[in-house]
Amino acid sequence: PTPHAQPAAEPSVDLVPIRRVLVSVFDKTGIDRLARALKAAGVKVASTGGTSQVLASHGVSVEDVSTITGFPEVLDGRVKTLHPHIFAGILARGDRPDDLEVLADHGIERFDAVIVNLYAFESVISKPDCRPAEAIELIDIGGPSLVRAAAKNHAFTAVVTSPEQYDDLIAAVASGGTTLAQRRLFAARAFEHTAAYDSVIAGWMAGHAGLVPHTARSGGNSSD
Repeated sequence: PTPHAQPAAEPSVDLVPIRRVLVSVFDKTGIDRLARALKAAGVKVASTGGTSQVLASHGVSVEDVSTITGFPEVLDGRVKTLHPHIFAGILARGDRPDDLEVLADHGIERFDAVIVNLYAFESVISKPDCRPAEAIELIDIGGPSLVRAAAKNHAFTAVVTSPEQYDDLIAAVASGGTTLAQRRLFAARAFEHTAAYDSVIAGWMAGHAGLVPHTARSGGNSSD
């Protein structure tokens, strides 16, 4: 059998200028100062739905994700960003000519940063009157996928998952880009974030499936 190819050495790229970002946030806290910084720096911004509207209200010129994908949001917003024109732009390795050639062949632009926070699943299931159908609709699919993709490719793509990190990103935009050390830290926090998020969902689903007793944390009433 043909042996697996050995992974390349870790990229030596340090500073990555922030020229184009994807923003899709459930929690809009701090988006005003983020918008001002992105606009002032001339950063190209792509976004979805409600986030796009809020950014536009702060004077940011926003490219809608559906324009990039050539496909509208469907299934009541369940499918928005899950498309090669988004994920290839996040996952392309900046030091790989073959990756960059693929982007060029398909007219895909890279994202230098992904700014995403997730649906408020935990706060919803903590309500005594939360119904399973309501909880299930707040199981985020695209958000964790975007976060994990950017965190995996942290050698070239920064990922921000909390408004508390906006000041660090804004400072990086102003200083010429994110450093590899910053992107590693962002990635570590991102994987912690998605792990905690999935843990809460797993606990709730175990209660919903009858594997463990329901608690207030797991969503209360189990009848649909």
